[in-house]
Amino acid sequence: MYRCPIEIKYYSVRYDKYVTVPKNYPSDGATGGVDIFSISWWVHDKVCDTGEWDDGTKINNWQASKVLQDILRSEGRPVRAVLWFWATWLLGGGEARENGMV
Repeated sequence: MYRCPIEIKYYSVRYDKYVTVPKNYPSDGATGGVDIFSISWWVHDKVCDTGEWDDGTKINNWQASKVLQDILRSEGRPVRAVLWFWATWLLGGGEARENGMV
């Protein structure tokens, strides 16, 4: 189990929405994968836990996985971005999955 060391305020250009991960937010890291230094799994865990963007609108599983993919691409991890997108969309999602797959 990890605790987010800083507040992360992520803006999704794709969806024009924000996700804020508060300092000390708990996470198990990259579930089923290798933990890496990245904000992607923090942001993805937050939207999967809540199923919402900061403004309270629902986020679905596709959007949650695309956000993770966008962050990984922006961090220079294009292969991991594709692999983790499909893994999280097919196998994860939490509350985002409850809001729909797409």
